[in-house]
Amino acid sequence: MSTELEQAIARKGRHIAIVIAASMVLWLAVQLVLGPALGLPGRYALLFDFAALAALIYAGVNILQLWRMRRDSKG
Repeated sequence: MSTELEQAIARKGRHIAIVIAASMVLWLAVQLVLGPALGLPGRYALLFDFAALAALIYAGVNILQLWRMRRDSKG
């Protein structure tokens, strides 16, 4: 496997980890701290739930792409 491909795989893995961690931290902060402090109605909580779900779906698609990159590089 080439060094460039290894770096691309590592970069994509870090990107996925950052997306997952940041989306969960932001989601928890909004749901547990900001929402109740600002008195936001429940429909806003649902909006933030969908935003977190979208981020996780994006991460899942990227995980599949990463898996295919690793599989193709070994082949």
